[in-house]
Amino acid sequence: MLGIGVFLQKILILLHVTACVVVGKTLLILFPEAMKRYILKLGEKSSMNNNPKFSYENWGPTFFSFKYLLFVLKVRWKRLEDEAYEGHPAPNTPVVTSNGEVRQLLDFMQDGWAFKNNVVIKNHRSLDDRRAAAQFLQKKNPLCPVVLDPMENPNSSKYAALPERLYLLQGGKIIYKGGVGPWNYHPPEIRAILEKMK
Repeated sequence: MLGIGVFLQKILILLHVTACVVVGKTLLILFPEAMKRYILKLGEKSSMNNNPKFSYENWGPTFFSFKYLLFVLKVRWKRLEDEAYEGHPAPNTPVVTSNGEVRQLLDFMQDGWAFKNNVVIKNHRSLDDRRAAAQFLQKKNPLCPVVLDPMENPNSSKYAALPERLYLLQGGKIIYKGGVGPWNYHPPEIRAILEKMK
């Protein structure tokens, strides 16, 4: 059962996000070109505009839709479960290997992490869906272990990682906690820290 404090926070978030979506949708209808410029400017912060598969026409008009509202609510409500803080021990949440073995996240700590290309994977409805996605990623040789969040999503919750976020762990502690993507997702920040650590 949710505590009264968390319930009230969720209600406040619902009201805030709903108001933002209503205002955003109204502005998008009244001033489409100005809103397009504004949304593209936001995209520059995350270099999202540089992805040739990600043109404004594919994603810009979806802003302030009902699906957008539901997604933003999901993300904001999930952030209430965040337990990962810089300088503190990293949550050692369970993960599942592609073989189905349950392990702990910190079992897979390495010195680096690199993906060369973005991969689009649909929402998973079962652990088998996630296992199939992990096997697909492994074929791309991601240069790091690929593990799965159990269906209860403890990693996504404890690390407030939805939709995307970078962390750097050392000795079981969080030494870098990146912003939430796509707007505050900045891989060059973590690259700079890793280069200093060499």
